[in-house]
Amino acid sequence: MQTVVIILILLVCFNFMLKQTYSKRWTVGITSIVCALFVGNMWPYAIEQSKTQIADWLGNPQLMLDTSVILSIDVCTQMAFCMLAVHMLTGGVAKPRTLWMYRVLRWFPGLMFFPVLFSMLVALIFAFPGKEFSTIAWCLAAAILVAIPLGTIGLRWLLPEKELRLELLFITNALTAILGIVATVNGRTAVNGISEVDWSALAGLLVLVLGGGTAGLIIRRFKINKLAQK
Repeated sequence: MQTVVIILILLVCFNFMLKQTYSKRWTVGITSIVCALFVGNMWPYAIEQSKTQIADWLGNPQLMLDTSVILSIDVCTQMAFCMLAVHMLTGGVAKPRTLWMYRVLRWFPGLMFFPVLFSMLVALIFAFPGKEFSTIAWCLAAAILVAIPLGTIGLRWLLPEKELRLELLFITNALTAILGIVATVNGRTAVNGISEVDWSALAGLLVLVLGGGTAGLIIRRFKINKLAQK
């Protein structure tokens, strides 16, 4: 489980840095300052944590389920940004609402990056026992203040094509979602087999599928007729 969590942390950091390559320089600067201030002021809460408590958290199925919800929201917003960005880059007609959503999603740094920063601060405090906690926190804050702009510039240099960065961002978010599912089940994938069919549940599923498909066809037909009238 700890290995999966470490991989998730690395993916969240990489997705955050890759997302910043689509922001303007002053936006990256503001984001870096906010992250640095967050880390520098969280040390009073970080010192209250313990390795035993963190291990209990990782072994708590309910907490992992709650975390997976936040991770799913984060992944969905990042993928939505990728789709809107592709629409903008391919010369699609951008309605005011679409343009507004694109700008909001481009500004949105993600929900999971701040818990990752907090976990980095806790790990760093554990790694340097006996040192002043506030000094460790503000040293990490200074490193983050420099690392985010430099990392953004480095990724832009390594991947100059915007389309390639979008594709990579989409793929890494999909991988993050898969690993989030692995972390959520936490070894609870085995279930007892049953030989009976729940016909009411099957009928409900069929109704949902048929209803959704019918609604989609009606909406599509309505849009086609509306475009034909124009």
